[in-house]
Amino acid sequence: MSEVTIVSDSVASIPEAVIEALHIHWVPYYIHRGQEVLRDLVSAQRETFYDWMLTATALPTTASPGPGDYLTLYQKLADEQGVREIVSIHMTSKGSGAYQAATVAQSMLAETRPELRVEVIDTLNVSMCQGWMVIEAARAALAGKSLADIVALVKGMMPITRMIQTADTLKYLYMGGRIGRAKHLVATLLNIKPLIGMEDGVIVALGQVRNRHRAYQAMAEMIEAAVDKMGKVKIAYVHAAAREEAEKIRALVEERVNCVESLIAELSPALGVHTGPGTAGVCYFPVRD
Repeated sequence: MSEVTIVSDSVASIPEAVIEALHIHWVPYYIHRGQEVLRDLVSAQRETFYDWMLTATALPTTASPGPGDYLTLYQKLADEQGVREIVSIHMTSKGSGAYQAATVAQSMLAETRPELRVEVIDTLNVSMCQGWMVIEAARAALAGKSLADIVALVKGMMPITRMIQTADTLKYLYMGGRIGRAKHLVATLLNIKPLIGMEDGVIVALGQVRNRHRAYQAMAEMIEAAVDKMGKVKIAYVHAAAREEAEKIRALVEERVNCVESLIAELSPALGVHTGPGTAGVCYFPVRD
């Protein structure tokens, strides 16, 4: 039995089979659709939500879990499973309040349950970049690594884990206020396929091309340049209602780099609200022997 338990939230978009196999615990985000309040991956499931988004006339809003949501899970793990050490891993604090909420829960818990130690990490990233950190942390926990070792592992991944994605339009990011430093691309929404990534916790423009195939080629070239031909890489091919596009990216990328592990992950609805259906991309990090 691992002495350290890994907690995250729904926007990490980790495939359900991996969550189950690695005993990862998570808290759902909120989605506000008019007067309706949905819970990410609980009452808002991927297929039905993305089908609805294609015809939506107004963009839903999202909200991170509150301190009480995290506190409830931390306490449940302690009471029902005897957990005494937790590493809680969250998306960039510059795009969500989850890290702050988990930190408040951590402080509350310190007063009432001092025997329970919780370390909260702001990944300064999103999607399966956050997801990879959660996965590697969970594997380390199952291997019996200490809390300090797991925290160091995640922090070591933060500077080298990268996202590249493209979409038919940036309108969802723009409408949702998540466009970051890529605002200058908005003027050409109809004419380009934007490539975006994340640096220092905010969305940035990585380039722009005229069609999806060229965007996917550019992704493969960027990964190859970042990893180099002698390096190894772990890659998640991410998408929102666009698995065929993710498979196209996989075919191009794995011709160029030594991919030691890959998986396909569909964004949770709380992320898909901002990127929109049709989004496809990669989250990857180099692996050194």
